Amino acid sequence: MAIIVTFDFPDAGQELYDTVIDRMTGGRGFTRFADLPVAGLISHAAGPADGAFRVTEVWESMEALETHAKAFGPVLADLGHADVQPTIIPAHNVVIR
Repeated sequence: MAIIVTFDFPDAGQELYDTVIDRMTGGRGFTRFADLPVAGLISHAAGPADGAFRVTEVWESMEALETHAKAFGPVLADLGHADVQPTIIPAHNVVIR
């Protein structure tokens, strides 16, 4: 079952996001799903929100997110954001172009 995952990084901005993306992609950037080292991501959006930086993703399954978290978690910890916990909800409907 697909899941919707939302991360809010308080008092963070695009610089943190760009740093995480650089580390996750080896500096190649993130413009297509193949840029990430794991499979299962359906959609990704990021931007500023109420004094935080928000990332919202749809993953094919909790297992796909957990695989991603094995690489993503240490990057966040290294940047001082290990305590950020996502909101995860089941997706009722996912429509992509």
